[in-house]
Amino acid sequence: MKKIVDKIAFLIDTLTITTRLHQKCIKKKELRMKRTLVLTAAAVLLAGTFGFAKESTLIDFTLLDADILENEDGVPQENSRTVMDYSVAAGATFTGDQKSLMKTSLALPNWEVVLNSSARNVQSVALSQVVAAPVKDTADVPFAGSNVLGVRIVFPTWNNNANAKIVPPFEIQAYEVWADADANGDRQEQTDEQKGKYLFEDGYGLIRNVGTIKSIACTTMGMNFPHQLYVLLKDQDNVERRYLMGNLLFDGWKTLQWNNPNYITEVRTREIRVYPIYPRGIPYVKFAGFQITRDASDIGDNYIGYFKDVKVIYDLAVLTTDRDIDDEDLWGIITKKETERQAFEISKFGDKQVNRYIEKQKMATEETFTASLNEGSDSNAGAAQ
Repeated sequence: MKKIVDKIAFLIDTLTITTRLHQKCIKKKELRMKRTLVLTAAAVLLAGTFGFAKESTLIDFTLLDADILENEDGVPQENSRTVMDYSVAAGATFTGDQKSLMKTSLALPNWEVVLNSSARNVQSVALSQVVAAPVKDTADVPFAGSNVLGVRIVFPTWNNNANAKIVPPFEIQAYEVWADADANGDRQEQTDEQKGKYLFEDGYGLIRNVGTIKSIACTTMGMNFPHQLYVLLKDQDNVERRYLMGNLLFDGWKTLQWNNPNYITEVRTREIRVYPIYPRGIPYVKFAGFQITRDASDIGDNYIGYFKDVKVIYDLAVLTTDRDIDDEDLWGIITKKETERQAFEISKFGDKQVNRYIEKQKMATEETFTASLNEGSDSNAGAAQ
């Protein structure tokens, strides 16, 4: 009987030791799993904090030289990368020759100054303009020898608040595909390199896949004017926002910067939102112009300014991934939406440009009257004494 009791006691002790060892192994495994999870989470946090922010040039004015479509004097009038044909919106009453002239681009002289009601009068509208301003070859800047955007704005001399916008000749198109243009401004077939890219990307006024904007920078030349500078951006919802870059009261080139006061750098404190991967469209921002504001207490009359570029630092809205199934090739939902938006943009842009073309054709070109008298005749009255 005693032997049986001893054996039972031995078995109980062995089972107890085995159980304790098993529990220790489980605890060690859980600890390793916890450490792995912590390291993985830390890696994700670091990636979210540092990995996804990107800098891109929204618009670079040194790229907008006129290089095609010469006028009677042999001077190019349009920029080949951004040239747009708006004859598609013209009616049947126009001839083929007239439609061939219906082209415009983001060439610098085509940009416009839009004054607000308190600054608008006949003189200010006539004298306010945008030109291609050449930077001297001897200038100590990386873009020496290039053309930048130069603007003259005539503000009222009396005491009242006024502002002016410097805007492109047409709203930058978000869905116009990239293809080269020939010397006549006609678009050619896309190359393999150009497929999937858009015309106004890469410094011509459009950035796609934009999430939260962190910072905006604008390189401009100041001339000690006490005015404020804003950058105007428009998003995929057609909402235009303005960003205060700062005061222009300085002399020389300077990069003004706007920093998003609501940008959260710590990913753990961000509000995380998860959206369906497909078929959500890709968010974008496009350049809508500059705004110069003049306070009533500041000096009025002429404002002269020069602008080189606008850059943006932003979070990516969507991480580009290589998926096992090509959703867009299968369903075509985004392509259909973008085609519809592109058609709407072209019709809106074309109507405005056609109306301007008609108005330009109706404008008087004569500077003086045709003479009704013989020049130098003795019958003509002499100059008043």
